[in-house]
Amino acid sequence: MINASDLVKLQGIDVDGLSKVELREMVGVIEEMERRGRLNFRSTYFPDEGPLRRELYVKHCEFFAVGAKYAERCMISANRVGKSQTGAYEVSYHLTGDYPDWWVGRRFREPVSGWCAGDTSKTVRDIIQLELLGKTGEYGTGMIPGKYLVKTTPKHGLPDAVDTVYVKHFTDGVQDGVSECGLKSYDQRREAFQGTAKHFIWLDEEPDEGIYVECLLRTMTTDGLIMCTFTPLMGVSAVVMSFMPHLGHESKVLEDA
Repeated sequence: MINASDLVKLQGIDVDGLSKVELREMVGVIEEMERRGRLNFRSTYFPDEGPLRRELYVKHCEFFAVGAKYAERCMISANRVGKSQTGAYEVSYHLTGDYPDWWVGRRFREPVSGWCAGDTSKTVRDIIQLELLGKTGEYGTGMIPGKYLVKTTPKHGLPDAVDTVYVKHFTDGVQDGVSECGLKSYDQRREAFQGTAKHFIWLDEEPDEGIYVECLLRTMTTDGLIMCTFTPLMGVSAVVMSFMPHLGHESKVLEDA
């Protein structure tokens, strides 16, 4: 456990001349800075400069950009390349409306209603919920900054799982309402994806064709968008084919060979 003097020294401050009162005040300032940093985790992604500057993440930024043109997008890639972080990053901006100056992708200028979905309720809790909110008891340390969170509602039947997230939305720096985002899972089956219109839907991991079609229907009346981020573990499925139709031709060539 780091003590107060060590914490201050880590910041490059000479503590020899400080009184105990001054030291406590200094530590309090540093701890508050760290707390605020944890509540703005999103700012550490895709910065202008540094070793993680966004110019190094060409495919990720291209994924964001084409959202301005296409209603359906899919990041099909290997594991451990930041698919879920990329999806959560974009979702956080649609929910809050405070897009960065460099953002050339889709922008919503009104509070939105969306869904984020994955394989099972457990994986949604352990991956999507974690990326958006942070750890249980530390909500606000994920991609959605703490200052924007209004409330969350629990999902019944699974400890620590969230059903819906409510977030302050801003347009041109002025709060104009509250966005909402439901967390859903494919094991709820197609019927759970019927009904209400949505501005955006993020599908983290590949859904079956029936669920994907339902999601398309949910975005028809809102000029909404669908984002998919997954590794194609089911092979050349109907959903994969919808984004990469040339694979059907290649498969036919192989069959005929």
